[in-house]
Formats: sequence, C-alpha cells, structure tokens
Amino acid sequence: MSSVALITGAASGIGAAVARRLARGGVRCVLVDIDHDGAERLAKEIGGTAVTGDVALPETATLAVEAAEREYGRLDLVHLNAGIPSGVDMAAFDPVQYRTAVTVNIDGVVYGVAAATPALSRSGGGAIVVTSSLAGLVAYDGDPVYTMTKHAVVGLVRGMSAPLAARGIRIGAVCPGFTDTPLVAGMRDVFVGAGFPLLDAEDVAAAVESAFYAEEPGAILVVQPGRQPIPYRFAGVPGPATGQRPPAF
Repeated sequence: MSSVALITGAASGIGAAVARRLARGGVRCVLVDIDHDGAERLAKEIGGTAVTGDVALPETATLAVEAAEREYGRLDLVHLNAGIPSGVDMAAFDPVQYRTAVTVNIDGVVYGVAAATPALSRSGGGAIVVTSSLAGLVAYDGDPVYTMTKHAVVGLVRGMSAPLAARGIRIGAVCPGFTDTPLVAGMRDVFVGAGFPLLDAEDVAAAVESAFYAEEPGAILVVQPGRQPIPYRFAGVPGPATGQRPPAF
C-alpha cells in the first residue's frame, strides 16, 4: 500500500521539491498552498491532490487532512513547510505584519500537528517533519521576529517528540541554511556576488525524506551546502545544586 503525504507550502521551493521527490518514490501527495494555481499545476504534474488555503487558519489543516483520507484513505507523512519572512521593523512596528508572520510560521505548524495527529494514529502511526531554519538554532539579526518563530517550532518539536512517540508518531525538524527558493529570491544576487553557496531545494527535500524515517524522536537536522544532514545536539542546562531531576508529570 502506497504511503500518503500532506505537504504545506507545496506550490514552490522546498515544498514542491519534497512533493516531487516523494511522488517519484510512489507516495501520493496532498499539496496545500495559498497559491491555488501553483498547487493545482503541481498536483497535475505528480498526480496528487491540491488544497487551497492559508495555513494561518485552522480550517485549512482540517480540510487538508480530510482530503487525504477522502482521496487516499489514510495519512502517513506530514511536512509542515509553509513559512514566510516577517520583515518586521521594531523601530516602525506594524502589529498586522507581526501577527501575519506569527500565524503562518507558528500557528500553521501547531494547527497542522493538531489536525494530523488523529489521522496518523488511524493509519497506525507515521511521521511529521517541520521546516524550521538555521534561524531556529542561532540568532539571525536580519529578521529577529522570523528567528523567534523558528525557535518556537523547534521547541514544539522537541516538546512533542515523546508524547507523539507514545502514539507511534515521529516528529522532527530540518533546519536548512540559506536556500535558493522564492523566499530569498530578492537577495540571491548578493549571495552570488559574495560567492556564498546556497542550498538547492532538492538538497533540503532529501533531508526531509530522511527525517521522516529518523530513529530518534525529535531529531533536528541541520542542512548546509556540501554537507550531509547533521543531527543537532543541544547543550544541557544546569540543574539544582542538589542534583535532583524534576518529577514526571
């Protein structure tokens, strides 16, 4: 039986590369994007199903999961990839701009996990991979609000890994460096001029595919040009001087 994947932000960039890669392996894909025409074109190309919607709205995740089960009878893999830069300037703060970034980058992941978990359980388990960023692990002063949102989803993945693993669901994240996608199109010439290597979307797609099958719950994979994906290891923090561990809740 073929696996079924749900991919957000699927009309272009990393999401489209993941969809094509999975489809080549026989996976049936549900493609979610606010770009109706782009999602429909890709769906026709790979024989998938397109769902038009804004991931900032909880109903989009619900409709996408329903489409997967209606069209294919199950859901096995979820790639929560949709994301945007914030462009927020703290010196001329725009709360609407701020909330847009937060709802897409954080709420879109939370809604996706919440909607997909029951469906993955009905399929006997599965995997969720979130697209974070190197900005989810280090301070990126070019867009501090974007950095905040990507740190948040890394924290969600780490915090949810054990509860989801108990239900037979793996969750992890990929943290790519600068990638040659529409997200950085406006800065591409700067990177090229500086001789700075950009990742190809297919490089990240390969890391996403490997993350689906990572043995370690909550694995965070760093993706950089010219390197194999590297599991990120977090430093521990000091506990109480008595050496006690916190109680289990």
